[in-house]
Amino acid sequence: MASTVLFHADNHKNVLLEDSSAGSVAVEANQHVIVHEGSGMVLDPGGHKVYAKVLAETMKQLGKARLEHIFLSHQDPDIVAAINGWLMTTEATAYASNLWLRFIPHFGLDRLVMNRLKGIPDEGRVLDLAGCKLLILPAHFLHSPGNFQVYDPISKILYTGDLGTSVGADYPEVTDFEAHRPRMEPFHRRYMASGRTLRAWAQMVRGLDVEIVAPQHGAFFRGKELVGRFLDWAEGLEVGVDVMDAIYQLPTR
Repeated sequence: MASTVLFHADNHKNVLLEDSSAGSVAVEANQHVIVHEGSGMVLDPGGHKVYAKVLAETMKQLGKARLEHIFLSHQDPDIVAAINGWLMTTEATAYASNLWLRFIPHFGLDRLVMNRLKGIPDEGRVLDLAGCKLLILPAHFLHSPGNFQVYDPISKILYTGDLGTSVGADYPEVTDFEAHRPRMEPFHRRYMASGRTLRAWAQMVRGLDVEIVAPQHGAFFRGKELVGRFLDWAEGLEVGVDVMDAIYQLPTR
């Protein structure tokens, strides 16, 4: 599978594992790997159909490093369906919202590894990756009610999960925001909960130094200008309950 190094300096590396569902009807999805010192983390590793590819590429990117953490931004199958395989074949600890700890076992989580699925409180937390203090940021209702993102302060990458998703983009990196915008808007209008939530999120994120916004689906944004345009765009969106009034009618057929 294809991979792109988003950042590499000294003992720190961030790698995008580009969509591994080619030829499938499944939704396109990216995975991400962070390696610091001798430890690594995989973000939103995916479902059963991509498990073998993603596991192999993750181990390749880790090299001699050890997989310490598995981050699950929310409960969807394209995030978490293969979690049993990851926990059975590695010694990593998985993290997900407290809201989903009793739902994730329905994907077939073996009782032998249940103790390595840990909850994240609503407020988020700091996760230590061999001395790199990753911020686990609340992003609830964007789109899941129990949803988190990851900010890496060394690479200055914000991993936004479903926020920033683009559909049908045949390029890994956004270079023209206006041309890219139509690929994002339909998804966000339907999947994100409300403009109020987006405004609260944007206000929080503006307190960070972000060089790259890396969603789980579609192309990423690099550089202060494009990151700023993305934040401005997200902050001004009307989505979800803001635009659903016309849907709430009795069906006629």
